[in-house]
Amino acid sequence: MTQRLLFGWAFLLLVAPCWSGYEPTPANEFIARTLDETVRDAKRKRDLPVRVYLPTERKAAPVILFSHGLGGSSKNNPYLGHAWASRGYVVVFVQHPGSDEQVWKDVPVADRLAALRKAASASNLLLRARDIPAVLDELERWNADKKHPLAGRLDLERVGLSGHSFGAQTTQAVSGQSFPLGVRLTEKRIKAALMMSPNAPERGEPKAAFKSVAIPWMLMTGTRDTAAVGSATVESRLAVFPALPAGDKYELVLDRAEHSAFGDRPLPGDKEKRNPNHHRAILALSIAFWDAHLKADEAAKKWLQGEAPRKVLEKADRWQHK
Repeated sequence: MTQRLLFGWAFLLLVAPCWSGYEPTPANEFIARTLDETVRDAKRKRDLPVRVYLPTERKAAPVILFSHGLGGSSKNNPYLGHAWASRGYVVVFVQHPGSDEQVWKDVPVADRLAALRKAASASNLLLRARDIPAVLDELERWNADKKHPLAGRLDLERVGLSGHSFGAQTTQAVSGQSFPLGVRLTEKRIKAALMMSPNAPERGEPKAAFKSVAIPWMLMTGTRDTAAVGSATVESRLAVFPALPAGDKYELVLDRAEHSAFGDRPLPGDKEKRNPNHHRAILALSIAFWDAHLKADEAAKKWLQGEAPRKVLEKADRWQHK
């Protein structure tokens, strides 16, 4: 009898992770239905293209906004849109005029870098930061409009914001970063934020910029995450996490990951071969983050704050939380 009990407990310990274990890694490739719309901000006379990725269920779902990098568009990074939608999120990719693909598309190749550098301005960052509440306002209207395809499909009490590069700076600005002279651009409707290629401010101490962040933040970068435009370095990206207050803050540093690792294609000047496991890790950790902090899924939070993330990371990748 004792032997049988011991065998039974051993069996349960072995299979328990299969029964009760949380699994954020997408099992199958999911192709979400997409919807292209335009947000019209009449006050600023500014039109914002958006691409919406829809989950299969038609009930109200948490919403994730995504802000593209410099020179990008609402059609960038579809791997994120499809994967997050597969987990029950409505994902809205926002395009920011003035720092989007129109900056370089019709410009001679020799002049493109200069055009991009000009667009990477404080004034464009401010425009981007104000785009986010404009999009949320429009989503509220669409959600209430019975004739709109998104009617009743948006749970706007549970909103996350993410972005890459200039989009990460946009996300930082809107989700808790402080600026000189007491300037705050925080949008209180944002409940969690995920930055890919974050950056500390060029001037001032990082702690002064990030000490008031009050919502969950996840940072993702790489040991070779630099960009051709701007002054960001690997060190300036890594300076953000230590400056954050404790409490649901996370950092992933992918070994040998360049700036393009978080996008869907290589960039000119890349030196590293793309590592397929980078996207696997990005998706698993981001999904667990959204589930934990937008859906209040305790199993996701335990997964995120336990040893499980190491199973989707490679040995030299770095992962920490506080």
